[in-house]
Amino acid sequence: MLRTRVSSSDLQSVDYDDTTCTLEIKFHSEGIYQYFIVPEALYRGLMAASSHGKYFHAYIKDLYSYEKIA
Repeated sequence: MLRTRVSSSDLQSVDYDDTTCTLEIKFHSEGIYQYFIVPEALYRGLMAASSHGKYFHAYIKDLYSYEKIA
């Protein structure tokens, strides 16, 4: 995946694989996580949000299964 850098104090970069609906997020301090079966609309919402971190915490974190990959 090729992550896109975002302006956030929590998230460093984000990518989305539309074939597997996998959202990949690199955090500034916590590593890289993949979130599974995330609707593309949520990815688009995350990328368009004025606060990527707030959007992530409100609509993705703890709502989708995930795995730390690095």
